[in-house]
Amino acid sequence: MNINAVTRNANVARGGFRPELQGLRALAVLLVVSYHVWLGRVSGGVDVFLLISAFLMTLSFVRRVNSGGSLNLFRHWLHVFKRLLPAAVVVILSVLAGTAVVLQPSRWQAILDQAWATLFYVQNWLLAATAVDYYAQDHARASPLQHFWSLSIQGQVFILWPIIFVAAAYALKALRKRNWVPEQFGYSGLLAVIFGSIFASSLAFSIQQTSTNQSFAYFDTRTRLWEFALGTLLALAVPHLNPGKAVRVFLGWIGLAAIVSCGLVLSVDSAFPGFIALWPTLAAAAVIIAGQSGSRVGVDRLLTWKPLMRLGDVSYALYLWHWPILVLWLAWTGLRSPTLVQGLFLVGIALSLSFLTVRFIEKPLGAWHWPQQRTRRSAVVVLACGALLAGPVAVWQSSLVAEERAVAAQPSDLIPGAAAIGPNSTAIEVPEARLVPAPAALENEWFFLDQQCSDEAVPVDDLLKDCRQTSQAEHVAKRIVVLGDSHAQQFMAALEPIAQERGWEVISLLRGSCRFGAQSESRDQDCNAFNRASSNYVLDQRPDAVFTVATMTHAEEPYETAVDGYLEGVRPFSDAGIDVVGIRDNPRFDFSMAECVLDQGPEAEACNPSIEESLAAVSPLEEFHDTLENLSLMDMSDFFCAEGVCPAVVGNIFVYKDDSHLTKSYVESMVPMFRERLLAATGWQ
Repeated sequence: MNINAVTRNANVARGGFRPELQGLRALAVLLVVSYHVWLGRVSGGVDVFLLISAFLMTLSFVRRVNSGGSLNLFRHWLHVFKRLLPAAVVVILSVLAGTAVVLQPSRWQAILDQAWATLFYVQNWLLAATAVDYYAQDHARASPLQHFWSLSIQGQVFILWPIIFVAAAYALKALRKRNWVPEQFGYSGLLAVIFGSIFASSLAFSIQQTSTNQSFAYFDTRTRLWEFALGTLLALAVPHLNPGKAVRVFLGWIGLAAIVSCGLVLSVDSAFPGFIALWPTLAAAAVIIAGQSGSRVGVDRLLTWKPLMRLGDVSYALYLWHWPILVLWLAWTGLRSPTLVQGLFLVGIALSLSFLTVRFIEKPLGAWHWPQQRTRRSAVVVLACGALLAGPVAVWQSSLVAEERAVAAQPSDLIPGAAAIGPNSTAIEVPEARLVPAPAALENEWFFLDQQCSDEAVPVDDLLKDCRQTSQAEHVAKRIVVLGDSHAQQFMAALEPIAQERGWEVISLLRGSCRFGAQSESRDQDCNAFNRASSNYVLDQRPDAVFTVATMTHAEEPYETAVDGYLEGVRPFSDAGIDVVGIRDNPRFDFSMAECVLDQGPEAEACNPSIEESLAAVSPLEEFHDTLENLSLMDMSDFFCAEGVCPAVVGNIFVYKDDSHLTKSYVESMVPMFRERLLAATGWQ
């Protein structure tokens, strides 16, 4: 990764170059690449990189402080990012070119957003906010820029750590001036106290967050700081460690074995970056402590092997290139994973591009004396690199926004949507028009209520902290609570406008992939807990009604079933006199309907699957009729399927944004029909 670019000249301990670290760097990147390409897993190699980067940075700063060198932070940061940005910008621009050629327009906006996040080293926070599954086996659906999350964390630490180093140096001077610390208490000792505290607090936070919200914790800078702190503590300790030859040999090989086996032995997809990440980081620490063993059988003999050293020189570039090449190739071929031969071919391409990047970008810029002569010249180089990427990204995004506006501005009679498929659709002619929404806007076709819950609507249970509600009106004629998952959320695009016109208040308590029902083994522990909390909220708040999705569709047989524990889940509401509305689910597929249209066109047979492979022949709602006094049932399936098929496009509107979620635009086109059936089912006035 970027350690090579930042600290090539800082790889010094006890006054000498440490070539084994170059080999360790190469080994780590080989693990990352191999696990991504062939195993579809995380190796722990990135954690090794994080530790090494802090180790080398600490050596550099401690040596600089102890020798009375300059501590100009601005100049240091410019030097760092002048080395990092050029190669990164070239790779990102290449990824954008590949995105335009290979990936569907529906994915462009998200990748452009990631390009901005990558440029400003906040990619990890963007991925954390969107809860990306980094361990997903299907890399063809991953972002080709997703791997920049670790570089973003490093970039943030490359800003934070020097601030701490410099602040500690000035603090030590002040403490000595006031005689508050003994003279023998040196700079390294103060750093040990500071980074020991960071290590302990960050590790504790990482363990707690990994156990409660692992998908977010994986990308959270705060849960990774301990890995950098461990590298810093190691750098402070190494000069005082002098193990014997036998111990060095043992530490080196046991550490290497632990690094290589980490991804195979550990269940990384559910444990990182908590305490389990101590495995690869402590293993790397053992190799570093082993250092130059002086033995013919020491691990340093392997790590200083010339081909491995050469690979260490291009480790940053190889990390940059391997992931987008893999992702774009899988997307282009439609495969889920490469074979051994295909993987070797992809790694060969990544290696070739890495050597070219170092030869024609990193080395020439590193040897360029002009920016080294003035701080402002380095700033010009950094700004130029940023502008080189920002320009195309801004232009592309502007064109996408213009297209979205043009598509949305079409006359309503060109985009009848659901009106073109329902029982009265025979009277509606649908002329040709541009499909709504614009492909690049498909990612944004989610519906959200206006605001977070407030006042008496605020839940007392932290599990329901994402409670949302419509804007409060002076007089609320009816309060409706929506329970369930994203399939309940999508129907709110029709429910909310009706609520606004009738003075109703809508509150949503939603959790992804968590259909509402009573306790069930088919749902995970967290979902069952969320549903219990939701049920308690409803019984405490006593709204007028609860809206739920009562059936569950599946991509394979059985294509539709009743929600497990549905009646048991809503029975307490009905018994309390609360109306319950249960709506039938929409079809679910094993492919993206939107991308099918973009690939093959809306009339393609593949984009119009049969109703027999989409919904049950007899609606599971039938078994709920006359079971509960206050239960009303809705079926909108004739607006999803008609004449034996379930089309991807109806009335010039995309019905689905992916494999199962309805677009907000299509649900909004259902408002008149939804209103009619809701009022008919419930008898509400």
